[in-house]
Amino acid sequence: MMSKIPRTIIEVKAKHKMKLLKMQNVVGMGYGLKYKSGKRTDRDCIVVFVRKKVDLSELRSRDIIPEDLDGVAVDVKEIGILTAQKNRTDRWRPSPGGVSVGHYDITAGTLGAFVKDKTTGETLILSNNHVMANSNVASRGDAILQPGPIDGGQNPQDRIASLERWVRIDYSGGGDDNGDGSCPIAKSAAGILNSAAKLFGSKSRLTPYRVSAVANEVDAAVAKPVDGSVIDDEIIDIGKIDGVKDPELGMAVRKSGRTTGTTTGTIESLDATVQVGYGGNRVAQFEHQILTTNMSQPGDSGSLLVDGSENKAVALLFAGSDQVTVHSPIQKVMELLEIEF
Repeated sequence: MMSKIPRTIIEVKAKHKMKLLKMQNVVGMGYGLKYKSGKRTDRDCIVVFVRKKVDLSELRSRDIIPEDLDGVAVDVKEIGILTAQKNRTDRWRPSPGGVSVGHYDITAGTLGAFVKDKTTGETLILSNNHVMANSNVASRGDAILQPGPIDGGQNPQDRIASLERWVRIDYSGGGDDNGDGSCPIAKSAAGILNSAAKLFGSKSRLTPYRVSAVANEVDAAVAKPVDGSVIDDEIIDIGKIDGVKDPELGMAVRKSGRTTGTTTGTIESLDATVQVGYGGNRVAQFEHQILTTNMSQPGDSGSLLVDGSENKAVALLFAGSDQVTVHSPIQKVMELLEIEF
């Protein structure tokens, strides 16, 4: 139940509202309890919200907030700049990690993180093969859209990057490697072969520009931004990544993704061998994977798995079921794509 607001507070706030809102740095006001020496008291007050607290010497006299208004105490609270909250499937410019992204001919996945090319030092976008390389059915230079096509992204107006390179996925279990232009955003693990998203038609083609591994160890790709102004090197709710960390059983982890936003979980299994369904009859077996508690839904593919207490990358999310989420170890992703944080 909402606390009853004293009539005096309502009247004084209404009387002084317009004057206060014209003051430099003020973004709002409301009813609250007065804080003293960092502790909340039981004294009613008008709380004036400011973008940033500054020294009185930096303010003009008319912009100094009084200690009381008509006998009612005043408190000042710094709250930063208020902006309308955007959906992860919206168009973001610059684009941070954790939002919708995808090859122009798929549905959508998640922009995982920003990395550096080991050779050139260029900034690249990291996500999954099935998100940015169309499950092998792509060519270097193909358009990467933000948001992804299923979220309204269109080529060329929403193009933020060009596909650079990817680790090829080898399918087994009765499927072929020709692909059909889908982004299944795989939801299968530990032998549970779930069909993921509806398949979409494709005009794409096979290409030799990829990295091959002896066995499937990662579902990963990188793309080159069209220019630096379209990207933001932070991940929503996480911030900048400042290194990597080896996974451990029981480790608390988190991710920021297109569909379920920011979620937390625990590492349940290491060195896992799993069979993952990619739609239709395509199945790929992966070795040396990390399984966590369920942290995702379709569309979260490509999210970066991060340590629970430090901004250290642990793995790259790419598949899951209703019980678990599957991630490729970040060290192997970095090795095969020749990237670093």
